[in-house]
Amino acid sequence: MPKNINFDGPFRKEMQDFIDLMKSTGYSHSTVDAKGGILRRFGSYLKEHYPDANKLTREVVSSWCSKDPNEKSSNQNTRISAVRQFAKYLRNIGTNAWVPPANFCKAGAKYVPHIYTADELQRFLAETDKCTNENMSIAHRDLIMPIFFRLLATCGLRCSEARFLKVDNVDLENGVLTIINGKNHNNRLVPMPVSLIEKMQAYAKQVHPFMNPGDYFFPGRGGRPISHGIVYYNFRKFLWNAGISHTGDGPRVHDFRHTFCVYRFKEWSEKGKDLMVLIPILRTYLGHKDFKATAYYLRLTADVFPDIRLRLEKTYPDIIPNAEEVTYETD
Repeated sequence: MPKNINFDGPFRKEMQDFIDLMKSTGYSHSTVDAKGGILRRFGSYLKEHYPDANKLTREVVSSWCSKDPNEKSSNQNTRISAVRQFAKYLRNIGTNAWVPPANFCKAGAKYVPHIYTADELQRFLAETDKCTNENMSIAHRDLIMPIFFRLLATCGLRCSEARFLKVDNVDLENGVLTIINGKNHNNRLVPMPVSLIEKMQAYAKQVHPFMNPGDYFFPGRGGRPISHGIVYYNFRKFLWNAGISHTGDGPRVHDFRHTFCVYRFKEWSEKGKDLMVLIPILRTYLGHKDFKATAYYLRLTADVFPDIRLRLEKTYPDIIPNAEEVTYETD
């Protein structure tokens, strides 16, 4: 279930109605929680600076959307996107609201995903195997972390998709995950490698001895799924212990998904597989809505492995997109 958020400020009722509408129209829990969190902060800002506002003027919206000191452009754009959606909602219900345009702020430099080397992956996962129930941030930390991060690395799931898996979504007999309401509201089946299935079965026996279908497969506190904050805290700790440097821009948790895709293309290219047949399969496996979202991994593969680029360009001269055509997936 999405979190219950207490809104404040002059548009608190409209914010609650907007979030309720998102829930009723099938937005994922993670999206509702993220948008709700931003609007809660926006509401507090309005209460402090514009407590009597009865419409969203350009001045009000622009002041909130302006870049904070040391704030990353990606974070600013996320804030603006949430307010843009809310402003459109206000317009639809007859409230005067200024909608910030898509080009309201110039995008910063594109983040280039970190593609983990095989050695980095091995070192990182080895650190997850060493973790204990330190500080009891969540129960079963020593069991959850090795499996959770292996799931990201070997199946290419988005972090939110893994977090919101329920016991009923994990078929341990056939080794298939059912992703419900993923990005773009897609449902899909994700087969797991045999080596992971065995680890998942052992994990389930310890964490889910009664296999309640409605329980989250990776439980957090109070019956909720493991939180993004807990995942990120442990991710940074394992990076540090594995000797993998973090620059502030990355690596990111989502880079396990990027790495999974790049190594699939690398393997297929080296084996001479027909990529025109396999790309649509990978697109479905990843839950992408169009070819372009999957094709940019070809660009990543070509950039990371120049020898692969030569092989691809020789066989498929027009398949690798130009750099300006690529928009890297961040979640």
